Amino acid sequence: MSVASRSSVSRPGDFAAAPRYRSSSVQRRSRKGQGVIPLKTETHKPEGASQDDALMAALADGDPKAGRALVDDHLTHVLAVARRMLGDQAEAEDVAQDTFMRAWKAAGRWEPGRAKLSTWLHRIAMNQCLDRLRKKKPEPLAPDFDAPSDRPDPEAELYQQQLGRRIDGAIQALPERQRAAIVLSHYQHLSNQEASEILGVSVEALESLLSRGRRALKQSLRPEWSELRGEGDPASPDPTMSVKP
Repeated sequence: MSVASRSSVSRPGDFAAAPRYRSSSVQRRSRKGQGVIPLKTETHKPEGASQDDALMAALADGDPKAGRALVDDHLTHVLAVARRMLGDQAEAEDVAQDTFMRAWKAAGRWEPGRAKLSTWLHRIAMNQCLDRLRKKKPEPLAPDFDAPSDRPDPEAELYQQQLGRRIDGAIQALPERQRAAIVLSHYQHLSNQEASEILGVSVEALESLLSRGRRALKQSLRPEWSELRGEGDPASPDPTMSVKP
């Protein structure tokens, strides 16, 4: 299956042989310890599990429409996670491609009612991201965000680009687990329960990662902190809330 063309799923080779997905073809939507995160799912049946189960059953049967639906429904979010974690668009596209290939291969082993499909896909993508991060030093990228500013164009645009690079550089400098927690919570807008399941930690451990990550960001972005919070808004907890996913 080509993630680029969102074509049919019939065999693993379709993923590997297909041209790599390019992000420009998709409209962006604003919406323990070290080691690989376990892929074992939690035992519960969340809302929407029946649709997930039907989709995975159809995917296991080689239904072309199921392959297209899987990519259409989840590509944007999987790509966003990988891009924020890795700081590299090309690598993020590789991770997205491999995530859907792995999902296709594992479709026949899907256990109905045991997991939310989006959580499971996030976990596969995050595993790959963490593995890649351990093999290389990440490089910052230019992020997508709305920085608070009343500067006129084009000065405002240049300012936003510069500030965006500072924010992204600070996020890229976080330890990988803290970065993962920030990405899942603030960029993917997942609940603490969902994010903790993806990372394979307790909710309490996730909250600790978020707290440490926010403190590190505040320290790193101290010169920009008051503007990121917004003048007269002392309740705003961290700069990531000013950034779009």
